[in-house]
Amino acid sequence: MSNILEMTGIQKSFGSVKALEAGNFTLKRGEIHALLGANGAGKSTLIKILSGLYEQDAGTVWLDNQKVRFHHPKDAKAHGVYCVYQEVDTAIVPELTTAENIMLDTFASGKNIIVSKRGLEENAKIVLAQLEADHINVRKQARELTLAEKQLVLIARALIHSAKLIIFDEPTAPLSVYEAERLFKVMNNLKEKGVGCIFITHRLPEVFEVCDRVTVMREGKHIFTSAVADATQALIVEKMLGTSLENVIERRNRHAGETLLQLQDVGEGNKLKGINFTIKEGEIVGIAGLVGAGKTELAKAITGVTPVSSGSIFVKGNRKKINHPKAAIENGIVLVPEERRKEGLFIHETLRKNASFPNLKKFSKAAFMKASLEKTFAKRMIDALQIKTDSTETSLNHLSGGNQQKVAIGKWMSVEASLYLFDEPTKGVDIGAKKDIFKLIANLANEGKGIIYFSSEIHELLAISDRILVMYDGQLVKEFTQEEATQEKILLYASGGKEEQSERQKHPVSI
Repeated sequence: MSNILEMTGIQKSFGSVKALEAGNFTLKRGEIHALLGANGAGKSTLIKILSGLYEQDAGTVWLDNQKVRFHHPKDAKAHGVYCVYQEVDTAIVPELTTAENIMLDTFASGKNIIVSKRGLEENAKIVLAQLEADHINVRKQARELTLAEKQLVLIARALIHSAKLIIFDEPTAPLSVYEAERLFKVMNNLKEKGVGCIFITHRLPEVFEVCDRVTVMREGKHIFTSAVADATQALIVEKMLGTSLENVIERRNRHAGETLLQLQDVGEGNKLKGINFTIKEGEIVGIAGLVGAGKTELAKAITGVTPVSSGSIFVKGNRKKINHPKAAIENGIVLVPEERRKEGLFIHETLRKNASFPNLKKFSKAAFMKASLEKTFAKRMIDALQIKTDSTETSLNHLSGGNQQKVAIGKWMSVEASLYLFDEPTKGVDIGAKKDIFKLIANLANEGKGIIYFSSEIHELLAISDRILVMYDGQLVKEFTQEEATQEKILLYASGGKEEQSERQKHPVSI
């Protein structure tokens, strides 16, 4: 299989900062190749050079046996290089139809192209059929499409212009398990057509499910390339971090104190049924479950986002009516939600404003905010959580996903909380930022805070939890101590199985 892409000795600096020192990457025709690395590893810079957003300072790029140097994304597209980003809305025009969005680069080419509306729609239907996505109405406005459908529109846009390679930049982060599986099927179809695919993800199981080879970068350098069949998750993590995942998780003294929270027969409509569990001071309780199991619904019920319809909640032994997030905060319970950009942060506001929002009284006098107090707290949070920014006035949409998550957690440091709920806290977060988040959670537990850690990432739950509760169909179906829990047992119950059926074939869901 011949190489369609060769990038050798790529270097890029921004002022005195070297973002890339030795960027090397190859892609074969009809291959899915994972590109991995922590924040600052250089993978984003390498991809931006390939897609024409940046120009390299040194090094060469060969595409289809032709030496190229792109000065603009338009140049890259003209050579068949396309990107499908996690934030699909940045590349979609919501007011245009599906068909118009698919043909958008044709309109932007500057050529005098006359296409009838009927012809435009027919072309769009043909390419969507190739992706087995002919269920998408080509006349529907893009604003009405789901995230998964918008991704397919971007892939269709690439195919209609005979893309040689497509860069998938964390495409599964906003998708359900079902939608991700469907995307992988599309990627495999592209592979069969000879299209090269570069796959950037923070979810290692996906690499082993869909990729042929994997390349790891660290500190601006190429570290490792291997066939996926010859690698392991542990090896890849070690190459990314320079150490093993076991060395990343903070070891802590596991001494549980008094009971902080108790749920008795809690229900919420038909989403939660008869939930019973307790959590104590200094304890980390993991809640495992597949997408749709009810983890997020449980987190929102405990914090009053969607008040419970039956059962009782006790906080430090006292029955409480928590029917609003304000009531939860007043009782020392805070939630770091799964959808941090929509529910956890004001993404277009500054870090300073986000940091002070949960506790405005602390930073105000009369009706006026005291900017100096806000700034001092924000600086302390930046230092404590090692948030990568040079200013408290940085807009959050300019921070990486991992640093945004640190702000979503750190803003609660001004509140006297005793119980922290983390809903999928490492979603869309690189391995380096995960290390910092694990350390933060362990420190909170060491201070006597209770932690409820909701996640579909079983290996993380096994590493950080004292106990693990498994959810299925809105119910808690099994509890494991840290010593009892294994990935196979948790997945069995999360899939609706029973222990006596453990000899049956492993459930084929990737989580």
